[in-house]
Amino acid sequence: MDFSSTFPHDFNGVHIHFVGIKGTGMAALVELLHRRGAVITGSDVSERFYTDEVLEKIGIHALPFDSKNITDKIQFVVHSSAYSVGKNPDLIEAEKRGLPILLYTEALGALSAAAYSAGVCGVHGKTTTTGLCGTILNGINLPAQILAGSVISSFGDSCTVTTKSFAASQKHYFVAETCEYQRHFMDFHPRKIIMTSVESDHQDYYPTFEDIQKAFVDYACLLPKNGDLIYCADDKGAVDTVKLILEKRPDIKLIPYGEKAAGDFKLTFGRVESGRQYFSVGNFGEFALCVPGEHNVRNATAAIALTLAFLKDDGIDAEEKIPEIKKSLLDFAGGKRRSEIVGRAKSKNGDEVIFIDDYGHHPTAIKTTLKGYRDFYKKHRIIVDFMSHTYTRTQALLEEFASSFASADDVIINKIYGSAREDASAATVTGEILAEHAKKYHKSVFYERNFDDAAQKGLELLSGSLDKSKYPDGWIFVTMGAGDNWKVGKKILEELTK
Repeated sequence: MDFSSTFPHDFNGVHIHFVGIKGTGMAALVELLHRRGAVITGSDVSERFYTDEVLEKIGIHALPFDSKNITDKIQFVVHSSAYSVGKNPDLIEAEKRGLPILLYTEALGALSAAAYSAGVCGVHGKTTTTGLCGTILNGINLPAQILAGSVISSFGDSCTVTTKSFAASQKHYFVAETCEYQRHFMDFHPRKIIMTSVESDHQDYYPTFEDIQKAFVDYACLLPKNGDLIYCADDKGAVDTVKLILEKRPDIKLIPYGEKAAGDFKLTFGRVESGRQYFSVGNFGEFALCVPGEHNVRNATAAIALTLAFLKDDGIDAEEKIPEIKKSLLDFAGGKRRSEIVGRAKSKNGDEVIFIDDYGHHPTAIKTTLKGYRDFYKKHRIIVDFMSHTYTRTQALLEEFASSFASADDVIINKIYGSAREDASAATVTGEILAEHAKKYHKSVFYERNFDDAAQKGLELLSGSLDKSKYPDGWIFVTMGAGDNWKVGKKILEELTK
């Protein structure tokens, strides 16, 4: 259902209740609407998540699920897809009262309809690219609100940022991360789209590549006549998808970016030096980024392209803003669980250990992220602890997963982090099977099913002597995956800092 005509444009004093308020997207939407003056309440499970801190910063504490949460003052109810009408007590009561009930994606879509909106989509890089867009737009102070799928450090450790010049009553830009899973992004109202990548994923919903590709085609077709599609020319899936889009919508304006792009956003990689990656974009000169990985340079190029498209729409000379854009990019330091440095310690032998946590859970993301660390931390030995997410994805991409750790020196693999939508007892793949396949491609692979055992193996590896001719700067210990194996790094860090 399209709620764009019923969801208010002015949220001052509007009471909205969020069911499943601790979800990442939900907490981000709460932040954004709170800044617009909405009165917020919400409910969720008692388990503590990192989003609790996000909510507590604005004075919101999640209530237990209870029909009594729905009072006469509530005007709208927004719920995450994890909770359904007819089963959750808050939603049962809201339905009984005849209140408007919106899915998170429907609420986000209604919000996007009231602004000049850009959706950031792709199998990889959505959160980081959205974070980069927000960092730049905030730095050059275009009137905008930005919503990312995780906490972004340059947003003040928040999921959203509102620029100083923003006013809801006037023309403003809205940039949001939009998700392909279950076609959630089809509720969005984009005027521009960034497409970072298209490849097979979410096999429980999209059994074939053609299935997920069609979803991206349909999303792009939501663009208005002559709308901008900013896409990665280095990603074969994105390039092939764009060809299908043009068959349906030849009017869409294509803006390619990347090494293989022609035009304004042709990317040229430069040196990595003193904790910065240098790169050039078209005729706009040299930029620098303080986070590792060529994939993040591509994400930054996409963010530059969107920013310049906005400036062009406003009749602002892009050349005048390039110095501010370059300065803003240096402020970007990543996001929660996106190459996040979570701590530093000394090994038993006195060598430095940098602990990094990353959400990468698809073979392409693993491969590109680890290569980024190898290029950025050239003189460190890299250990990765990986927990695969969903049995369907692991089974469908088993060999791709197994061969994705080439840039790491040592690999620890945990049990699979299953989805509630799956029957684990019927699965034909396990973490141990993945580890055995990985041994075909990598000489140092260990299967440690549980986190305590994985932490013990990590400590054992970190206690070894480093070849100082190759690794004079110490160790990198990376926890990677969409599960909760970040606890492995936490256990080791706590042990080394006792």
